[in-house]
Amino acid sequence: MKKLNSLMHKAKSSPFYLWMLNQVLWKAIPFNSPHNFTITQISDDSVTVKMPYIRKNMNHIKGLHACGLATLCEYACGLQLMNVMGANTYRIIMKDLHMDYRYQGKTDVLVTFNLSKEWVEKEIMDVLKTEDAVLKRFELQVMDKNQVHICTAQVNWQVKPWDKVKARVV
Repeated sequence: MKKLNSLMHKAKSSPFYLWMLNQVLWKAIPFNSPHNFTITQISDDSVTVKMPYIRKNMNHIKGLHACGLATLCEYACGLQLMNVMGANTYRIIMKDLHMDYRYQGKTDVLVTFNLSKEWVEKEIMDVLKTEDAVLKRFELQVMDKNQVHICTAQVNWQVKPWDKVKARVV
């Protein structure tokens, strides 16, 4: 996880490291690699991820698949949470996801998720000083290349310090 944090930091100012970050994430999260999700921009406060209009991302009527769009939103939101909070200290896990679809995606789409360190410190880290975990809901809008609003996601995440995680042994 330390290497991922370092790579994300370097990708903010280097096209080479942005390319490398995408390559690493395609290998680290093999479920997402067929979708060819590509981080096109990453900064301290935001991440933008593209889902290409390719056959693997299409449904039976040649629109972008609903589950692919949902995965895109989860991916972008989770990346930015890790970008701001780091993956070493906090465990983030999706609790639920609600999608509102407006139009069929017929081109590449982008989702940008904005989240500042100041907001995270106030709304999550300060709460975790007195609580074991915190739930936060985030809204993301997916737009096509013509700025048509394709769908909106509401992603609810549970955040807790790794030392508070209790794994059940099966």
